[in-house]
Amino acid sequence: MALAEQLKPAVAAATEELRARFGDRLSTAEAVRRHHGTGEAYHPVSPPDAVVFARSTGEVSEVVGIAARHKVPVIPYGTGTGLEGHTLAVRGGITLDLSEMNEILEVSVEDLDCRVQAGVTRKQLNAHLRDTGLFFPIDPGADASLGGMAATRASGTNAVRYGTMKENVLGLTVVLADGRVIETGTRARKSSAGYDLTRLMVGSEGTLGVITEVGLRLAPVPEAMSSAVCAFPSLEAAVNTVILTIQSGIPVARIELLDKEGLSAVLDYAKLEGFEIADTLFFEFHGSTAAAAEQAEAVRAIAEEFGGSAFKWASKTEERAALWEARHNAHYAILARARPGERTLSTDVCVPISRLADCILESKADLEETGFWSPVIGHVGDGNFHMAPVANYDDPEENRRVQAWHARMVRRAIEMGGTCTGEHGVGTGKMPYLEVEHGAAVEVMRQIKRKLDPDDIMNPGKVVEP
Repeated sequence: MALAEQLKPAVAAATEELRARFGDRLSTAEAVRRHHGTGEAYHPVSPPDAVVFARSTGEVSEVVGIAARHKVPVIPYGTGTGLEGHTLAVRGGITLDLSEMNEILEVSVEDLDCRVQAGVTRKQLNAHLRDTGLFFPIDPGADASLGGMAATRASGTNAVRYGTMKENVLGLTVVLADGRVIETGTRARKSSAGYDLTRLMVGSEGTLGVITEVGLRLAPVPEAMSSAVCAFPSLEAAVNTVILTIQSGIPVARIELLDKEGLSAVLDYAKLEGFEIADTLFFEFHGSTAAAAEQAEAVRAIAEEFGGSAFKWASKTEERAALWEARHNAHYAILARARPGERTLSTDVCVPISRLADCILESKADLEETGFWSPVIGHVGDGNFHMAPVANYDDPEENRRVQAWHARMVRRAIEMGGTCTGEHGVGTGKMPYLEVEHGAAVEVMRQIKRKLDPDDIMNPGKVVEP
């Protein structure tokens, strides 16, 4: 008997107890369950048995405490925008929806920090900060919840200059597997006090606890921002431009790569015109007016060395917004070109920047040999790139061939000194490769999981099996 079937009596008992406590904020409606069990990528739909909508840390603690007594899985859910099956209820159980926990609790302009509930999204936070002269720079593309971004150690287009969630989370409120609530970190900019539990929880993907509040660093809005798009004769030329730009120490805010297929799909989806269809880099420069102009001129000179042409500028706010919105919708632009029944295996790897061109070109050539297609899109300023093969993943043969390519891509990146995922996280999709990358260290991860979650109720079936 499958584990989910074995758990059904316990799930039913937990659901009734939760219904008595939360009333109509617990749903067992099929449409609600299916929505919460459907990911953005190719993973099979895995709905929970029930969904609870919590509004406070205390309520999350209650839900987890009830689930713990019945030894029933708990799956945290923010916006559901993850790409590796993070929020799928692969063993049934209770999905804990945090979207109603959307209060911005505190903003300190003087200290450049804030504290928010986990369901606040990055766009909501930046809208709230609009008149303060500050912004939150981590930008994974989707309007993800900040709790989810912390849980998956998200990054995005600005990471080359501002870092990832790892560098920008000051502290957390976390509900552990037995319902206890702990606070990690402080508002101080550094600390040498004890184990760094904040970093343990950042990237744990809900497998060690439920993040309910997040303390974040903020950044001053730059005096000037300008964007540029530059076309190149080849992918290799574009990537070599990136490598030399980073090695030259030019503090570019964003460098995004789109190959011909990716750019064409993005422009069609966004209905943007006036761009050359070629392997292309998107740049953004932040700083004083003089500094941003100086950075742009230095990058233009490097790009020209590698055959870059047609520098197209977007310095007005609305032009820059349209450009980056188009880039952020790349996932949906790819899906728009899929045939009925086709989906994407949206994957990412990250390598040392000196190996970036090799990894991209070898992975792209390998996929072409399989007969499938995917654009190459990447936050290449930090060695991170994405591919998303389009296929019918319900067809066993197509699925097998793409998964075999995916395994080769990941192993290639690891052999080059890289990682199986630069920002998507492990979820269910990258679990087979964690041991390839970390070896014996995975057993230490299992020991931590067993100690903090002995009954394996916290988002089971993700990251590591205890």
